[in-house]
Amino acid sequence: MSVEFLGSMRAGAGGQPLPFSPAVRAGPFVFVSGQVPMGENGEIVPGGIEAQTRQALSNVQRALTLAGCTLDDVVKATVWLDDARDFWTFNRVYAEFFTGNKPARSTTQAKLMVDAKVEIEVIAYKA
Repeated sequence: MSVEFLGSMRAGAGGQPLPFSPAVRAGPFVFVSGQVPMGENGEIVPGGIEAQTRQALSNVQRALTLAGCTLDDVVKATVWLDDARDFWTFNRVYAEFFTGNKPARSTTQAKLMVDAKVEIEVIAYKA
């Protein structure tokens, strides 16, 4: 089985390089690193859980594209929320992105490593 590391390293706040691949293809599986709501400038987007969920999922889509995948190829999602009270708003936005078959998903509350309200990682399958 071949392994392919996809995408170039991005820079975070202050231009600091982020030491991980956005996505890794291992055979038919694509593993997308946890995506936070980081905009193009490396900063976390403002606007609360709704805006941050949209940005994080857009970042997931961008990483999936590196492997020729879409959200339709996602089989598992793992979500960390900074505040459990954001769960229902998060779910509403999440459902706008996953309109067809829904992947398996785990969601938990956790203190995130950056000043974000949400982090999302996914596993896709594309034979």
